[in-house]
Amino acid sequence: MTEPRRDRDARPPRKRTPRVGEVVRTSRVTPHMIRVVLGGEGLAGFPDGDQTDRYVKLLFPPVDATYGVPYDVEQVRADLPADQWPVTRTYTVRAWDAAAGELTIDFVHHGDEGLAGPWAAAAQPGDRIQFMGPGGGYAPRPDADWHLLAGDEAALPAIAATLEQLPAGSRGLVFVEVAGPEEEQPDVVAAPGVDLRWVHRGGRAPGEALVEAVTGAPLPEGRGHVFVHGEAYAVRALRGHVRQACGLAPEWTSISGYWRRGDTEDRWQATKQEWNAQIEAEEQPVGS
Repeated sequence: MTEPRRDRDARPPRKRTPRVGEVVRTSRVTPHMIRVVLGGEGLAGFPDGDQTDRYVKLLFPPVDATYGVPYDVEQVRADLPADQWPVTRTYTVRAWDAAAGELTIDFVHHGDEGLAGPWAAAAQPGDRIQFMGPGGGYAPRPDADWHLLAGDEAALPAIAATLEQLPAGSRGLVFVEVAGPEEEQPDVVAAPGVDLRWVHRGGRAPGEALVEAVTGAPLPEGRGHVFVHGEAYAVRALRGHVRQACGLAPEWTSISGYWRRGDTEDRWQATKQEWNAQIEAEEQPVGS
């Protein structure tokens, strides 16, 4: 009798060991964006790669935690009540400098709101944080006739990294929604042939101005490669636009909600799979 095939998902999960990053320096990029550079021995062997949407999962212990970095996450969860467990927040890598061994992450900061922003605002050289990763799967295709990049502050690190990696002579349209002109990042620049447009949100709901700007712009002729990430409702609207109205195939699009207004990351991650399944069902032709 042949032994049943073991699917990849049925294999016992490997225990993932978090890395430890040490704060090297911080800077205020814009009034509401803080850049934190991590280094230290814990980054040894951090994988290099051509993906420009790479992300890490930062682990934040509660302020009154009885344990310090480094710690065994599984042991903490086994020995302590849930209110003492570290909380996970996902952040896109702005840059990885393999020669210097430095990992750069940008944090949106709105006072005491949230968890990661206040941590970044208070971070000092020598502070340490644990994280998992990296993950990610998008890189700009060199065989594309043009590129479309669109997103908000959460997607800006990936968009900026992509602009730095686009092949010479690339054509593209780039839309970045931020609160206002003061949040435009001076180090984010586009090469000739790539049109970078900062979209100012003002008092509107996140994503509304972005959807309006992207859907109102004619796209170039040829086969495009699309990267659309950010607030989930906006991404949902743009997904339908680029896949149906513009006739772009799924394999030429990287589209995902990084967050959803009104939800914490924990609630969003818990429902994201169902949300994506609903969108896929809506896009299926009637009778298919």
